[in-house]
Amino acid sequence: MQGETSEEKPSWLKMLSRRKNPGRVVNFCFVIVLFFSTLLTWREIVVLEDAYISSQRNNLENVAHEMDAQLQFNVDRLLFFRNGVQSAISTPLAFDVLNNARGEFEQKRQAPDWSITIDKRRTLPVFGVSDDFVNKTSILNRDNALLENEITATLELGYLLRLSHNSQRLAERMLYVSRGGFFLSSDPSQNAQAIISTYYGLVTSPWFAMQSQRNNPARGIRWNTIQASDSVATEAQLVTASVPIDVDHYWFGVLAMDFSVSEMKAFLMSAVEGEKEGEYQLYDSRMNLIATSAGTNDYPTRLTVREEAQLSHEFSFDNRGGVRLVTSYISWEKLRNFDGVLLRIHHLHEGVRGDFGSITIALALVWMLFTIMQLIAWWVIRRMVANMAGLQESLQWRAWYDALTRLYNRGALFERALDAVQDCKLKQLPISVIQIDLDHFKRINDQYGHQAGDRVLSHAASLISSKIRDTDIAGRVGGEEFCVVLPGASREMALEIAERIRSRINMREILVGKGTTMRISASLGVSSSEENGQYDFELLQSVADSRLYLAKQGGRNRVCASDVDTL
Repeated sequence: MQGETSEEKPSWLKMLSRRKNPGRVVNFCFVIVLFFSTLLTWREIVVLEDAYISSQRNNLENVAHEMDAQLQFNVDRLLFFRNGVQSAISTPLAFDVLNNARGEFEQKRQAPDWSITIDKRRTLPVFGVSDDFVNKTSILNRDNALLENEITATLELGYLLRLSHNSQRLAERMLYVSRGGFFLSSDPSQNAQAIISTYYGLVTSPWFAMQSQRNNPARGIRWNTIQASDSVATEAQLVTASVPIDVDHYWFGVLAMDFSVSEMKAFLMSAVEGEKEGEYQLYDSRMNLIATSAGTNDYPTRLTVREEAQLSHEFSFDNRGGVRLVTSYISWEKLRNFDGVLLRIHHLHEGVRGDFGSITIALALVWMLFTIMQLIAWWVIRRMVANMAGLQESLQWRAWYDALTRLYNRGALFERALDAVQDCKLKQLPISVIQIDLDHFKRINDQYGHQAGDRVLSHAASLISSKIRDTDIAGRVGGEEFCVVLPGASREMALEIAERIRSRINMREILVGKGTTMRISASLGVSSSEENGQYDFELLQSVADSRLYLAKQGGRNRVCASDVDTL
């Protein structure tokens, strides 16, 4: 009824204690512990190895965050200039110098190539091609009504770029390329001599075409990597970030930023200064190598096609991680502000000569320490094994039962009750709850002392246990309050059991002092799931508790099974 008692032992423990000598049991346990200590040592190897790998990842994470910070600076600049150009197209400044630039554009737009400059010392020139050139190319268009506003907005952009050119980080050049047949560059000296060929090269670049509304419906930043033409070269020649310029759902052009691969390489080389192990490599999303920390006299680590495929597969599932290869370990982390990934490659021979060798010695010392600890533990266990089973059973019993009444304590009662409610709900069986409170218990404590009160509680608990079924669950939920859960019992059955309990408690006298006996009584409240179809133990207990107080108000020593009637 109340589960396994403290006097009962599991059958396997009885068999073991009868048939095995305690010394042999301890020895057997020692062998098991020694076996598991070996497993623990192996686990320590794994843990230390993971710690070493974690340090590699932490180094990679620091470098990635620093590179991300520099890339973020440039990406923010790119978006800032994009917003400025779009705003200037929509709402141009009413300056005479800009109005003059509009007139100058109308005069020069038919020329094969032309340029417009407001102030050479403070702004950048805008270079352009003729109307005939624009009309021959399907992707270009000069028919938009805001074309002259775009010219002045480009000149305003040139002013901003001239002011900010000294604060570039990793960025090499910024461009604005218009579909209206003109462009602007933060490095105009590269374009002044060959305007037509330069503009043609820009509008046919992959990063320009990929910003069309069909190729980039989200209108976000796109990255493009142009690989070196020499098949022997391994690092990219150019990395470009681009963003479209749109106003009123019309695509005006592309704002682009070229990143310096040499600066990226210098950044990675500075990241490994002072480190004897590892190599950093920066790849784009198509696994094209952009830059590496390998020096000019060193050959960068080449990944095989299979390794690249394995890494690409890993990249699709997570933003960071690591891959074990035959002779190396590769940790990687995606960059937030770049469509690519940063790798840290660590070779096995580097680890053996460096920190990995120290870790190996540390593991040997750890194994020796564990062996000594096992010998000490064997000696201690031999002395403690006789008391362990009894101590464990005692602690387990105390966790479930009330020491005074030997009924379930509040926590155990609630846990068992919830399981019983769920079981009855699944089987479509009723379940009932009886809430019991001893009448005038405080008077007993005040008049005869707490020892008499304890005897009354113990006596009442034994009477309750004697009048319930084996499947019922009884527990002490408060000072003088008890609860009985009746799985499968209807309201009528619960009422009958409650009445038996009440009658049994009131029928017996108990010794409360020297030569003093008294008869106690109890008030009981009954609730059942049959009343409203609710299988909620807290609700059932609350209803039973409220009816218990109705019984007390009705004169005590009675059972109340409804909200109005008292028996």
